[in-house]
Amino acid sequence: MRPGVKTTVRVKKISSKKELERAFRIRIRVFVREQGVPEEIEVDVDDQRATHLLAYIQGKAVGTARLVMRQGSAKIGRMAVLKRHRRKGVGKKLLRRAIATAKRQEARKIYLHAQAAVIGFYESVGFRAIGPMFDEAGIPHRKMIL
Repeated sequence: MRPGVKTTVRVKKISSKKELERAFRIRIRVFVREQGVPEEIEVDVDDQRATHLLAYIQGKAVGTARLVMRQGSAKIGRMAVLKRHRRKGVGKKLLRRAIATAKRQEARKIYLHAQAAVIGFYESVGFRAIGPMFDEAGIPHRKMIL
């Protein structure tokens, strides 16, 4: 990105198998290849019932997130942005869209499991950490609620 050039990020709800495959490819690149999460646990049963989001820059899929509703609570997860597109507002747009989607689905509670390294990012959008750190897929996490 050139200095002074504004990046337009567009986020949409996934509505096709092709888009879902793009989201899975992003997750594999970020979680499996970059962070060493075992591939066999990256895609799980929640993917079948989740609302998936995809972020685009200039027509290219660069980020994804999912929202799982369970008993009036919304869990935001699998937030992933391709490395070269980080710090361009993609994560914030995805997160805000996930929050708005949860509210439209009348979630009484919105929460997530944040990797320790990005707790500050989630705090900047209004989440607050609760409880102790815990291990998830070999990575330290902390539960956060909005």
